[in-house]
Amino acid sequence: MNHSYWGPHFTADHLKKLLFNYTNQLTEQGCKVIQFLDEEKLCQKTAEAISEGKVVGWFQGRMEWGPRALGNRSILGDPRRADMKEVLNIKIKRRESFRPFAPSILSEAVADWFEQYDDVPFMMQVYPVRKDKYHFIPAVTHVDGTGRLQTVNSDTNPRYHRLISTFGKLTGVPILLNTSFNENEPVVCCPEEAIDCFLRTKMDLLVLGDSIIYRT
Repeated sequence: MNHSYWGPHFTADHLKKLLFNYTNQLTEQGCKVIQFLDEEKLCQKTAEAISEGKVVGWFQGRMEWGPRALGNRSILGDPRRADMKEVLNIKIKRRESFRPFAPSILSEAVADWFEQYDDVPFMMQVYPVRKDKYHFIPAVTHVDGTGRLQTVNSDTNPRYHRLISTFGKLTGVPILLNTSFNENEPVVCCPEEAIDCFLRTKMDLLVLGDSIIYRT
């Protein structure tokens, strides 16, 4: 087993109908919806938002089967920002300040950023961050200089891999801060839960399948 994407999946038609049903709630909060036919443009827009410090809900494909988000039901942020942990806790998480967030990294870039190289698709191991890289990714580096990484492979999660790759091209850092898509509750499973979480928190964007919902 090389991935955990065995959970529920929702069709593009289902997501379109759902967004239509939420029109009033989205309008009341000043939200706009953009649909993308091109995955490259979707990832480019999302990566740009993350690089600007925006907090992004990322809802794609089949849900992860297991105890943590691995890029299909995730909240994403910029690992370069030392204040990103505080930003996430203020906007959404409201959890203890000592609890760290994890780095999702392109599998082919691990050796450049961590002192130990291995494939860690399930975010189950903690490796030392290379000392010359500490200052580049403070938001996902523990106080002891380690990170609980998730390696992302283009074969098992091509869209998430593309997003991280796009962010890497923009910033020189092929890593995203990844935390579970929830607000002190079980990780969201269905798109209704994702939209409800977006609306009741201060999340900046929600990428729901091929659509981006954002506050104006």
